[in-house]
Amino acid sequence: MGKISKKTLNRVLLRTQGCQFAHNYERMQSLSLTYCVSPVLEELYKDAPKEQRVKAMQRYLEYFNTHPIAIPFILGIATAVEENTDEDHKDTVTAIKTSLMGPFAGIGDSLLNLTWFPIAGSIGASLCVDNGSLIGPLVMFLLINLLYWPLKYFGLHKGYESGMALVDKFGVEVFDRLGDAANVLGVMVTGGLIATTVKLKTAIEFSFGEGDPLVLQTQLDSVLPCLLPIIVTFICYRLLKKGQGKNSAQIILGIIAVCLALFALNYYIPGFPKIIS
Repeated sequence: MGKISKKTLNRVLLRTQGCQFAHNYERMQSLSLTYCVSPVLEELYKDAPKEQRVKAMQRYLEYFNTHPIAIPFILGIATAVEENTDEDHKDTVTAIKTSLMGPFAGIGDSLLNLTWFPIAGSIGASLCVDNGSLIGPLVMFLLINLLYWPLKYFGLHKGYESGMALVDKFGVEVFDRLGDAANVLGVMVTGGLIATTVKLKTAIEFSFGEGDPLVLQTQLDSVLPCLLPIIVTFICYRLLKKGQGKNSAQIILGIIAVCLALFALNYYIPGFPKIIS
């Protein structure tokens, strides 16, 4: 451990909990990053001239955007570099932040947002979908944070202790490869969740005189099981992508409205063909 005390690093860790509160569309997370790292800069530059303190703050006010869980690790490395470089070589700090934010954004989105978050959500939903129990949301909350907090804590402290050794040993390219692997894993997990959590069947039947009717759902299952859930998920995905996630509430309400309308038609109009079950 170097000059920076463990107490100061823990202050940085606590501040990263609010790193998304000061997002802006000019420099993204720069204000939050500056707020998070300010305890380190205060300790390193407590006896430095005002001009050096200002320049130190300005280094973190430049454009920065990555996954929130990766911020502690990047700040740990940046802190080690800050501590071990003189004022003429502080551009290295900016270079490190810039080179790491992209790969870690991809890894975080793939492994956490698109893999662990849906897994935790599906486990929580399975515990409360039948009886509305509050255990489901609590389990989801615990599962997410039992992974997120250790990642942030050890990321910050190990990043500071190892400093540039990790980057020099493995290279920045390894994070891009991890991101690609995480994307493949995320797609596989998402596909499994579609088959197990999206429930949709059709009740359409065709009668041709005597004999058993032709059940459309049976024919679809013989071609591709869970075909309807896949189609519905794909349509929702395309709509969400087209609207960049801003229309998620409308899509959810629209699906609920269609299901209620079909249910009402089946209930109030005798003989109306059942479309879904």
